Formats: sequence, structure tokens, C-alpha cells
Amino acid sequence: MLSRLSSRLSRGLSLFAVAVALALPAHAQELQGGGEDAGVEKRGRITPFNGAALPEGTAPNKADDKSAASPGKKPADGNEPSGGVGVFDRMGAELPALPAEKPFAGKVDDAYGAFQRGYYLTAMDLALPRAQLGDAAAQTLIAEILQQGLGVVRNPQQAAFWYGQAAEKGDPAAMFKYALILMEGRYVKRDRKKSEELMKRAADLGNGSAQFNYGQTLVADNPGPKGLKLAMPYYEKSAEQGIADAQYALSQILVNVDGIEESKRVRAREWLVRAARAGFDTAQLDIAIWMIEGIAGDRNLEDGFGWMRRAAEGGNVVAQNRLSHLYVNAIGTRPNPVEAAKWYVLSRRAGLKDDALEDFYLGLNEEQQKQALSAANKYRRS
Repeated sequence: MLSRLSSRLSRGLSLFAVAVALALPAHAQELQGGGEDAGVEKRGRITPFNGAALPEGTAPNKADDKSAASPGKKPADGNEPSGGVGVFDRMGAELPALPAEKPFAGKVDDAYGAFQRGYYLTAMDLALPRAQLGDAAAQTLIAEILQQGLGVVRNPQQAAFWYGQAAEKGDPAAMFKYALILMEGRYVKRDRKKSEELMKRAADLGNGSAQFNYGQTLVADNPGPKGLKLAMPYYEKSAEQGIADAQYALSQILVNVDGIEESKRVRAREWLVRAARAGFDTAQLDIAIWMIEGIAGDRNLEDGFGWMRRAAEGGNVVAQNRLSHLYVNAIGTRPNPVEAAKWYVLSRRAGLKDDALEDFYLGLNEEQQKQALSAANKYRRS
């Protein structure tokens, strides 16, 4: 299990190739706009759900209406309302004054302001003189504009130059990006050693993307529990900054590796849910399995079904196959043979074979098969 996990983290999450947002330095962050099983310990059984049926796992109080008399209307006993202000009375009341704004004491960066508003050429014009004088933040901004081709012709080679200049001056975001460029070796000479050094420096300076990627390096260079434990502190820091890949990796380590503090282990499901909410489809698949099988927490068949459907609708082929099993066995949902067949057809077309589902599909009548095929075709076209 540990060797598979180590391989999954080092290869499956794509070392130095994760599509994560550039985390710019503090003065430039705005650049990116936008109980039956309770006592049984269940560890990292991240296995495909086998479709076997599982056992099953107040009305709100009415509001107090005593003071809810409508304006202009007396209560039934003829007395005036005893007190309090109704919502209709409050609607016409003057709102309290807003608190005074605190004055901004920092230095206004016109170049980043222009970038944020989409004035990329203006941002380039404002940043270039500063970049030529050695301003690392301006150099990083120019590199980003050139890398993405924002308002100018995309020029990765020039972007690499400016990332390198900013990295030499200690900009963590530039260190991270230049480390990727050095590892790839496409626009500069490949230098794995320097790449790893820059990645570690950026990670130690707090860049969340670098923290995750440096953790990946440690896993790749140290197979087994040793590498996972070495990487864990970097994954934790990256996960706290919202990097979904790190949140997923951390969740897997917490349920699979021995010798982890219990105070950390109990957060495994929390990290996996956060990665799933960020749209990581593998995390959505795994949290569905965890909830259905009761891994790292109680069973919740309905929520597990919901996550499985979300992953399936996002195109995860394994989730589509497992969702079909859930519909067949009425786990977390009502049985629905047409939906079950639809998702099986989709996963089968993607190359995932399943003898049990094939037998189920062949057992449907002709009309049900026709409906399932039609639904699968509509899904594929949407």
C-alpha cells in the first residue's frame, strides 16, 4: 500500500507539472484575480468500490409569533403590541454609519494596479523601467505578462529571462516559476540541481505551489514511508494555503502512514473534502468511497453518492463506473436502472470494462437499453 501511495503521489500528481496559480509576493498578491463502526479503525483502503450493498446508517421549531404583529394591526385581544420593532418598521430606519476606513500606509504599485484592471500594456510600460533597475516584483510582473501573452505576443523565452532575474533577487513566486523552467529545460539549459534548490528556497519562503512541488521531490527521491514523512510538513503548509493537490496528498498520507500524530490523522477527511470542493475530481471520487465505506469517519451514504455523481458528471471514468454500481444497488439513492445503464455505457466507452455491470445491462429490456443509450449520447454531446 505504501509503495503504491508513494508512486501515486510522485507520479500521478505530476512532479513539477501541476497547474496551480502563481502565488505572487505579498505586495503583488492581487495580480491573481481571480456508529456501528465508530470503534473500528479503518485505514487507507483506497480501493475501487465493489458495488456490494451496505447497511443503512426535527422538524425545525416554529418561530415564536408573539411579537410578530403587523404594523397598524392590533392583536386579537385589542391591546397594542407590547414592544419590539417589526421588520417593516426597521426598513425605513436610517442605517448606522459605516466605520471609518483605515488609511492605506503601503506603497501604491501602479503597475500591478494597471495589470489588475486589464491594462496590460500600461502595466508593462510602468514595470519595465523598474525591472531594468532590478525591482524583483516588476520583473516577475513582466515575466507573467510575457508568459501568458497578455496584450503582447507570447514570448516564453523572454519570460524565462525575467523570471530568472527576479529569482536571483529572491522573489518566491519567480523562484517557483523559474524552478519549473529549469526542470523542463526548454527555454534555458536544464539544471535539476538548481531547480530543486530554487524550489526549496521558494517553499521555505512560503510559496504554496513550491511547497507542494518540493514535497513531490522528496517523495520521488525517497520511496516509501521515509519520503512521505519528509514531504508531509511541506504538504501541510501548502494545504493550508489552499493548494488542492497538497490537500489530497496530505489526506492520503494521514490514512496510510504509520506513526502520524492522532491529532493530525483525524483531519484526513477534512483535507480530502477541501480538495474535492476545489474541483479535484480524484478527491471527489475518493471522498465518495471514504463516505460509503466509512474510512476516516462515519458512513454517509447520501453524501457519498452525491460526491460520486459530481465526479462522474465531471468526466471521471472510474466515478462513472462506481456511480452505476450505486444506482444498481440503491446505495445512497433510489434504484434507477436507466441511470445505472447510462453511466455504465459511458465508462465502457472510455475503456473501463466491468463484467458485473455488463450482465446487469444485458438483463435490461430493450426499451430501458434504448433510453440508457440515448441518455449517454446526450451526455456526451453536452
